[in-house]
Amino acid sequence: MESVNVVDHPLIADRLARLRQKDCSCEQFRLLVHNITCLMVPAVTAELATEGTAVETPLESTRGKRLARPIVLVPILRAGLSMAQGFLDLLPEAVVAHIGLRRNDETLLPEVYYPNAPVDFSRADTILLDPMLATGGSAIEAARLLKQQKATRLRYASLIAAPEGVAAFESLHPDIPLYTAALDRGLNEQGYICPGLGDAGDRSFGTL
Repeated sequence: MESVNVVDHPLIADRLARLRQKDCSCEQFRLLVHNITCLMVPAVTAELATEGTAVETPLESTRGKRLARPIVLVPILRAGLSMAQGFLDLLPEAVVAHIGLRRNDETLLPEVYYPNAPVDFSRADTILLDPMLATGGSAIEAARLLKQQKATRLRYASLIAAPEGVAAFESLHPDIPLYTAALDRGLNEQGYICPGLGDAGDRSFGTL
């Protein structure tokens, strides 16, 4: 699991423990997801390219650095939406595209129902957002779709991940670094991450 980066920080660990609690309210769940996401942004963006720029302070001319490329955030619907605002708080200039995926009941494979990503990915740094990397199916398909649209600088951010999903994703997209707040034990027979946190989408949007 060479490409997975577990973002280890005391504040993330604290918020994640609260997030996992089964009696965490929907309101608290949303706030904690936002907190964790904000705390992860520096790690996810640490390798972004910068370029020199002229700066005029109130006292004199100097040089500074700006991000070299535009940022595109791509939350995987619907659960990925819960992470978008945390990134936008620190990257308000980012463009937000969306990919909607659902599982086909017959094939059990992910299928696209909302490919709304009308962006020039070839010039951008693109960050895929999805709170849970379980089997890896949705992440693999989303990354494939973005590469078809000429995205070459991709990153994937999640709150928790299962080793099975990480291995599956790495086998097909070894060039995409993965960032997660926790690497959990694994999947149960139903394909849920354990110890996990339940269904992130349902808990974020109050549809339990």
